[in-house]
Amino acid sequence: MNNTSLHIHSSHPEVIKRLKRANGHLSKVIEMIEDSRPCLEIAQQFQSVYNAIGNAKQLFVYDHIEGCIESADNEKPSELKKKMKELKEITKYL
Repeated sequence: MNNTSLHIHSSHPEVIKRLKRANGHLSKVIEMIEDSRPCLEIAQQFQSVYNAIGNAKQLFVYDHIEGCIESADNEKPSELKKKMKELKEITKYL
């Protein structure tokens, strides 16, 4: 495991809050399907799940990128190169 995977970012509490919200929306989708609720209502709830997860993911990735950039000043060239590779890799999840 590398150091970046061990780092706790300042956004983690907010990301967790958003994921818990998404989990609540997802539980509601399951309940709605089991109760044979109208498809439009279920689709709207699915959109809430999608948005909540997307927002959490974006916050998580942005915070990680910011942390990598802020710590780059003290890095050796070889470590900086590894961080740049990681940054390029993580941006595909935006």
